[in-house]
Amino acid sequence: MSLRMERAAEELHGTLTKIAHAAKRHWGYPERWMELWRDVLTITPSYIAENEVYIARLGDEVVGFYALVGSGAKLTLDHLWLSPRQIGTGIGRSLFNHAVTTARQLGAVELEVEADPNALGFYERMGAKRVGENVYELDGQPRVLPLLVYKLA
Repeated sequence: MSLRMERAAEELHGTLTKIAHAAKRHWGYPERWMELWRDVLTITPSYIAENEVYIARLGDEVVGFYALVGSGAKLTLDHLWLSPRQIGTGIGRSLFNHAVTTARQLGAVELEVEADPNALGFYERMGAKRVGENVYELDGQPRVLPLLVYKLA
């Protein structure tokens, strides 16, 4: 089966939401945290319409997606999720490379990523450099998310 990248249609919002939730759950986070992240991981039709959202399709199945937000010289990779059974197959690399190409076509020179700690190694292997971190409170504890930048120029 061949892998195809295509612009996400708004009616795929439910499928993309399921992929995002399943991928996050794959890392073994407590259900309480998953509930706290529900809105962040929910992809709406308007989100798809207002941003650059692309899917990876393997045969007839949507197996992953990414979303770029912002405009100008710096874009943010807001989402990049794979169906858990596709992790480690190279599809994540294909999605990231497609996101880089799309960002360049949009005129960006920098792609910013706030990564889940479990995805830090992936983004570093893709060539993103850690430039800092964002700290949030979750369940009364600090949660540190690495902040990375990928230079497009």
